[in-house]
Amino acid sequence: MNKVKFDTKHDYEYVTNYKILQSAFDKHKIDKIIPVERLMKCKFQDNLEFLQWLKKYWDQYYPGGAYDAGSRRKGGHGASSSTGPARASGGTRTMASKKPAAGGTGVRSAASRNTAGASGRLSSSSGNSAVLDQNSAAVIIDLNKQLGELKATVDGLEKERDFYFGKLRDIEILVQQQQEADASANVEESPVLKEIQNILYSTEEGFEVPPEGEVEGEGDIEDETF
Repeated sequence: MNKVKFDTKHDYEYVTNYKILQSAFDKHKIDKIIPVERLMKCKFQDNLEFLQWLKKYWDQYYPGGAYDAGSRRKGGHGASSSTGPARASGGTRTMASKKPAAGGTGVRSAASRNTAGASGRLSSSSGNSAVLDQNSAAVIIDLNKQLGELKATVDGLEKERDFYFGKLRDIEILVQQQQEADASANVEESPVLKEIQNILYSTEEGFEVPPEGEVEGEGDIEDETF
């Protein structure tokens, strides 16, 4: 502390004090590089971050108890004297000692605001995630409902298809049996039976006749899961 100059006025004096502080950090194995150039430019963000780090380190490692800052500063240059012009210096010292306290309060307030802001953002993010989860769950429920309705529709269409296919198959067999009977009896083929057969075997453009004994799509439907 006796190397620190408390009545600094010039940049080189600030640099000297920062070097003393950095040496103290190195001596006590405190892994922190002081950004001297940035601090001397008096940018708010850089000084705020450094003060926040100092406050955090103090809170973490200070063992507690009273700290007599005045007696610790007596050995430093520009921190003593109590008569004559030194009174102004003493007044300056008092103001200087008060300013860090106010600055510390400002740092604590800024840190509190930052913490509150971060907490608010986290709460907002959590709230948004909860809303998204609820919306996703609602969409999944709606899709499952639609899937169930589509499956019921497909099942109904399959039953209806099988029903009419069975009817057509019975008509086809009946026509074939009658044609065979007429051929055996050497009877002229009935034009009505011929027309019915033409209707049964007629197709539309693009339609492919499935292999015999297989209903169109029947094999795929049995194995398909909806």
